[in-house]
Amino acid sequence: MAATHVLLVLESDAAVRDSLKFSLTVEGFEVCAYASADELINDDNLPASGCLIVHYHMPTMNGLDVIAKVRERRDAMPALLMTGRPNAGIRERASAAGVAIVEKPFRGSELIDCIRKLLD
Repeated sequence: MAATHVLLVLESDAAVRDSLKFSLTVEGFEVCAYASADELINDDNLPASGCLIVHYHMPTMNGLDVIAKVRERRDAMPALLMTGRPNAGIRERASAAGVAIVEKPFRGSELIDCIRKLLD
């Protein structure tokens, strides 16, 4: 399957990041994985068409702030927030920004299904 969208995955945990990259690549997606918010935000080669997949709890800023920064450059880019415990405030901010949430741990094909829905 030829990839038409690049998945931009931001996850600070190396094992989780590598696992996500592997499983998403197996599903036929092209994946760029980032270890830090700064690495993603400062990437001068962001694709024109893609999908952000961002962990909420990052060392320097939260995932919603990262998504907002990237969208300053790629405003129409769909985004998915990964988190283990989304409280009401996180849910409200994500909803207002048009960001989908997938809770960790992922169940079955939940992550893949959500990504495909965002890219349709």
